[in-house]
Amino acid sequence: RAQNLRATHVGRRMRSVIQRHAPLLRLLAQGGQTRRPGLARLVATPLRTTLSAAPGAPSSSSSTASASSSPAAATTGEMEVYQFPCLQDNYSFLLHDPSTGATAVVDTPEVAPIEAALKEKGWKLTHILNTHHHWDHTGGNAELKARHGCEVIGPSGERKGEIPGMDRAVCEGDEVAVGNVVARVLDTPGHTAGHVVYHFPTEKKVFVGDTMFAMGCGRLFEGTADQMWSSIQKITAMPPDTEVFCAHEYTLSNAKFAVSVEPDNEALQARLREVEVNRAKGVPTVPTTVAQELATNPFCRPDSVLLRRTLGLEGADDVAVFAETRRRK
Repeated sequence: RAQNLRATHVGRRMRSVIQRHAPLLRLLAQGGQTRRPGLARLVATPLRTTLSAAPGAPSSSSSTASASSSPAAATTGEMEVYQFPCLQDNYSFLLHDPSTGATAVVDTPEVAPIEAALKEKGWKLTHILNTHHHWDHTGGNAELKARHGCEVIGPSGERKGEIPGMDRAVCEGDEVAVGNVVARVLDTPGHTAGHVVYHFPTEKKVFVGDTMFAMGCGRLFEGTADQMWSSIQKITAMPPDTEVFCAHEYTLSNAKFAVSVEPDNEALQARLREVEVNRAKGVPTVPTTVAQELATNPFCRPDSVLLRRTLGLEGADDVAVFAETRRRK
């Protein structure tokens, strides 16, 4: 009986995911109107998004918590992720390994919401994982370290002293363990010189800071377009059902811009409508997936025929198309 119930639950979840991504799957099945013929193969890979809506918030198969709503929790594999809003439009994430009790927070925009989340879950903070040095990602480091004695891990590529309280500097090729769950570190310069992301391959999750947003990417404060495009390619090379946890709720404005440069992208039009409905209800749009970004994020699609036509760059290389798209944003 338990197996039958489990099978029924899985079937319902699969139907929900298929319905949610129907416009995307249709576009990919048609080749996505892109010069990337292998993109259609993504259809064959099942998407896995299991995060639930916040308590008391409208339900959405793609949501956890909004920058204007309550936190939410979900469990996939061995690691539990608890997402909650901070500041005006930031998200922060608690990562918990139930087998050891280890708990990390990805970036520290604001101490009070992080402490409230830890209290609500009954978890003890053991690690801080910083993606880059900006104040809205490191502002709570010192206070949280003083309170909890946690280890602060951050990118070695940022200038000395830019990551408050850093105990361990990491770069591409390093691994970071949160209990028994291991993240691989990737260098993703562009937004800042030393930006990194934390990829948990066994969990199919990546925490990207300000390198990538849903239908957007970070501003080039300390890097070049060439660097940022290379950084984004590291994320889009991950399995298509990898969940991408961005650090800000910028999706609606990003979607409107994306439509302006790729107006005939049907998957993008459908996603914009979905985002408008969800944001009007206060429902979040993070996490996204690699598959969604490949189909609808202009900063992941410099090879798109439609995008190149809009920009008047049909014969340009991908870096030039990416740079012009970033300039227009």
